[in-house]
Amino acid sequence: MRTATLGPAQRAESLAAMAERELDVLVIGGGVVGAGTALDAVTRGLSTGLVEARDWASGTSSRSSKLIHGGLRYLEMLDFALVREALKERGLLLERLAPHLVKPVPFLYPLQHKGWERLYAGSGVALYDAMSMARGHGRGLPAHRHLSRRHALRVAPALRKDALVGALQYYDAQMDDARFVTTLVRTAVSYGAKAANRARVTGFLREGERVVGARVQDVEAGGEYEIRARQIVNATGVWTDDTQAMVGERGQFHVRASKGIHLVVPRDRISSTSGLILRTEKSVLFVIPWGRHWIIGTTDTDWDLDKAHPAASSADIDYLLEHVNSVLAVPLSRDDVEGVYAGLRPLLAGESDATSKLSREHTVAHPVPGLVVVAGGKYTTYRVMAKDAVDEAVRGLDQRVADCVTEDVPLLGAEGYRALWNARARIAASTGLHVVRVEHLLNRFGSMAEEVLDLIAADPSLGEPLPAADDYLRAEIVYAASHEGARHLDDVLTRRTRISIETFDRGTRSARDAAELMAPVLGWDKDHVEREVAHYEKRVEAERESQLQPDDLTADAARLGAPDIVPL
Repeated sequence: MRTATLGPAQRAESLAAMAERELDVLVIGGGVVGAGTALDAVTRGLSTGLVEARDWASGTSSRSSKLIHGGLRYLEMLDFALVREALKERGLLLERLAPHLVKPVPFLYPLQHKGWERLYAGSGVALYDAMSMARGHGRGLPAHRHLSRRHALRVAPALRKDALVGALQYYDAQMDDARFVTTLVRTAVSYGAKAANRARVTGFLREGERVVGARVQDVEAGGEYEIRARQIVNATGVWTDDTQAMVGERGQFHVRASKGIHLVVPRDRISSTSGLILRTEKSVLFVIPWGRHWIIGTTDTDWDLDKAHPAASSADIDYLLEHVNSVLAVPLSRDDVEGVYAGLRPLLAGESDATSKLSREHTVAHPVPGLVVVAGGKYTTYRVMAKDAVDEAVRGLDQRVADCVTEDVPLLGAEGYRALWNARARIAASTGLHVVRVEHLLNRFGSMAEEVLDLIAADPSLGEPLPAADDYLRAEIVYAASHEGARHLDDVLTRRTRISIETFDRGTRSARDAAELMAPVLGWDKDHVEREVAHYEKRVEAERESQLQPDDLTADAARLGAPDIVPL
């Protein structure tokens, strides 16, 4: 199987090819569910296309808590089926599908009451471990353990002594959500799917009642394509209702958006060797290890404003700081916050008005002939959602189609990853890179790290760190544009890397160097580089301003002060 490249030439070729002949399946939406659906369809032997209006994972799928988990809190809601399903997927991803991208992460749950709480919470965590083992995919993670207060404070010295009487420690998993989606897209393309980002659906083609295709605008180069397909899958997440409205038919369900914000702080601000999970009055709060940082989140509030750029308000930030500071011996302040990001969960609208009570189950429907809709769910179960969507689409095809095989299809970079990991010292010696740099590349690209190392071999200056963001090598910026479909500076600093949330300057000091590295790959002249840098700086300025506003309305207005680099 070849490694797919999502460069500028491949994008143009894919759009032309999708318009040339009728596809079996066209997927709309380049988040984790859409990318997973494209991989599922193409690995069943179906001719498959995938289009995304903005960038891969530019919506919900780059703004999550970055956890692959069963959802411990859903056990308390007695949603055993959802937890069981998610734990199976967690195991598959850790062990078989993406061991290079999905990693174990420990969590400490502080106990605040003697006796009954240890029994109650301990029973839940024990059931969580047992359900994981029962699926046959939990053996890669250590079992939970009970800790005394003294032991818990050795694990997490940052905790106030009066904030706990003891603790439980258990394991889940995490990943870089945007990188995972990009890898999913590349995997689908390597099996023959056609994929194009910055390709926006403007309407559907109809023959009578049947949907037979979509009109797609090339947002980058201009022009419009008519892409015909026997079945179309709407996997647009929080935009599901908007996409459905283009059909002119009432949907069978509605999707509501719930905003969740996260803070990023440096690792040295919280002394702990384990992540934390804390109870709040509404849900739970995570403090998640993230390289040289911590991610703190999340909130859960209704959102009915701009979907493309949800804004974090000052009230959101204060909420998270207040809750995490309730257990920290040395409290965090606004000055400790490096990055802030806000995302929207697509929740199926139910009877309850509280978004935290809406279902995280997913639903698949066939509202009109030729069009399948998949919505809801959670990141961890994307593969199951994709399977169900393709199963539904197959019912509308007049042919025998193979069953889903994605349970046995590793993502690009997985094959050979463990062998290369074992050889990381030798690779470091042969390339001249520090072994920590090699480990970084292997955990971001898996065996495809060799492609990044080839760039460095051809131009040793690319082996240097990016100025003001030295966790990343210059080669990674070039690779993002040449191989990973990045079209704009924002794509690289926000999603291909996480510089926008991992530096106090939010990536502005790295912006010009990154743009100049992208320019030769994407054919930018000096004026284009200036436009990209100016746009990114305005975006950061608008985000900072929004985070000073007292509420959602004023935060949204401030964030919209910076338009998209390509108006949509």
